[in-house]
Amino acid sequence: MSMFCFQCEQVSQGTGCNVFGNCGKDPKTAALQDLLIEATKGIAMYAHRAAELGARDVAVDREVLEALFATVTNVDFDPARLQSHLLSAAEKKRTARALYENACRSAGRSPESLGGAAAWEPADSIEGLLAQAEKVSITARQQALGPDLCSLQEIVLYGLKGAAAYADHARVLGREDQSIYATFHAALNALTDPAPTVDGLLGWALKAGELNFKVMELLDAANTGAYGHPEPTTVRVTPRKGKAILVSGHDLRDLDLLLRQTEGKGINVYTHGEMLPCHAYPGLKKHKHLAGNYGGAWQDQRKEFDAFPGAILMTTNCIQKPKETYSARLFTTGLVAWPGVQHIGDDKDFSPVIEAALAAPGFAEDGPEQSILVGFGHNAVMSVADKVIEAVKGGAIRRFFLVGGCDGAKPGRNYYTDFVQKVPQDCVILTLACGKYRFNKLDFGSIGGIPRLLDVGQCNDAYSAIQIAVALAKAFNCGVNDLPLSMVLSWYEQKAVAILLTLLYLGVKNIRLGPSLPAFITPNVLKVLVDTFQIAPITTPEQDLKQILGQAA
Repeated sequence: MSMFCFQCEQVSQGTGCNVFGNCGKDPKTAALQDLLIEATKGIAMYAHRAAELGARDVAVDREVLEALFATVTNVDFDPARLQSHLLSAAEKKRTARALYENACRSAGRSPESLGGAAAWEPADSIEGLLAQAEKVSITARQQALGPDLCSLQEIVLYGLKGAAAYADHARVLGREDQSIYATFHAALNALTDPAPTVDGLLGWALKAGELNFKVMELLDAANTGAYGHPEPTTVRVTPRKGKAILVSGHDLRDLDLLLRQTEGKGINVYTHGEMLPCHAYPGLKKHKHLAGNYGGAWQDQRKEFDAFPGAILMTTNCIQKPKETYSARLFTTGLVAWPGVQHIGDDKDFSPVIEAALAAPGFAEDGPEQSILVGFGHNAVMSVADKVIEAVKGGAIRRFFLVGGCDGAKPGRNYYTDFVQKVPQDCVILTLACGKYRFNKLDFGSIGGIPRLLDVGQCNDAYSAIQIAVALAKAFNCGVNDLPLSMVLSWYEQKAVAILLTLLYLGVKNIRLGPSLPAFITPNVLKVLVDTFQIAPITTPEQDLKQILGQAA
C-alpha cells in the first residue's frame, strides 16, 4: 500500500513521504494514524456540542489529547498499539455521543444527527481499518478541497498536535484546564466543516496558537509547581564511571520517578536530548545520581545509544528505529512505542530498566570533565532583569537573538552554528529546544557577568522566552516587535508548528525560519503568511545578520 505524509521537516519538498517515511514510519502506521485523527475528530464533534451545553467527561477529554499526541512525528510506530487507540477512540466517541444527547435532553433540545467522522465505527480487523483510512487520507482531502484549503487544515491540525503533546505533559503532573479541552474540541470540530474557507481556517490557526500559549503556560506551572523554578546550573556532559541509565524525550515526571526508583542502587542517570534542561530544576537535581547529560539531539541517537553502555528509556517523542545492538536494553513509556521494544505501562514500574542497567557493563572510567550551563528560564532571567536592562540602555548589549528550535539530520542545519558564531560580541543569544546542540558546547563568553548564551530550556519553554520578551517590552515601554530582538528558528515537527502559531497569534513578525519551509504549506498559503507576518526563510548567516543589524541601525 502507498502512503502520503508531509507533516515533518524530513519530507521531500513538494512530494512528501509516499513510499516509506523518512522518520521510519511504514505505510500501515501512517494510515492508522490518519484514521486515528479522523476518529478523534468524531469524538470532538460530540464533545464540542456537549461542552456548549455545559457537559464534559474527563475521560473523553484525555482521549483526544492522547490520540493527537500519538500521531506526532517519532512517537508511536506500533500498528498494534494504534489499533488499540482506535478501539479506545470509538468507545470514547460513544461516551461523548451519550454525553451530548443527555445534555440535549436536559436542555429540552433535539440532538443533531451527525455524519462524517462522528459516524465512524472501527472495522474488526487491521485490513478493514486500513481500507477505512484510505477514505480519510490527506490526498483524499486534497482532491476534495484543493491543496490550499487542505494546507490550512493541516496547519491547524499540526498546531493542535503540538499543543496536545504539551497538554499531556501537564496532565500527568495533575494540571488540566476545562477551557483548554473545550478549545481542542471546537478546533477539531471546525476541521470537519465540509465547506471551509481560507479566512476561517486562518482564524483557527491563530486560535491554535492562542491555545498553545495557554497550554505552555499550564505546563510551565505544572513543571515549576512540581520541581521548582529552573536555576542556572552547571551540567557535566562527559560520563562518570559506573552503571548507567540514559533518559531521552521530554517528560519530567518519568525522570523523577526513575530517579526515585534508582536511589541507592549504584546507577548513574543521564539525560539525553530535550531532557538536558531537567538538571536546572531543584526538585530533580537534588538527586546526586543525576550524573549529567550524554550525547546530543535526537537524530544522533542510533550512534549514541549504540555506544551507551547501559539501559535507555524513551519517555516521549523523538524515537528512531532502534538498532539490534541496543534494542534489548531500550525501553519506552507513555505514548511512545516501537514494535518489539519493551513498553513500561502506566504503573511506571521501571524495574526492567534498572535490571537491564545492572546487567550492562556501564562506563569503565570517568570521561574528561567538561560542562555546560543551563537553567535560564523566565524566573532566572527576570531575577537579573535590572542588569540586563541597564546593559541595553548603556549600550553594552546591542541586541538579543533567539536562535533555537528543533534539530534534525537534513543538510543545512550547520547554518545555525555558523550564525551564532558570527553574532557580534555585544549581542546575547537565547536558545531553547534541541536545536541548541548545534552550538551549546561552544564558549561565547559574557557581557558584564551576563552569559552571552542563555539556555532557556525545552521547546515548551518558548513560554519562558515569550515572558522574557514581554517583560523587556514593558521595561522599555514598547511592543515586542520594537525590541532589539530577532528570532531565527529551526523546525522539525508539530510542536514547532504550535510554537510558531503562538508567536503569530501574539503578533510577532519578521521571524526567520529554516532550514527549509514546510512542505505542507502551499505557495498561496505561504504568500498569505509572508504578507501578514513577514515570515522569511533563512538565507546565509552573513546575509541574514547584515539585514537584521542593518534594519536595527
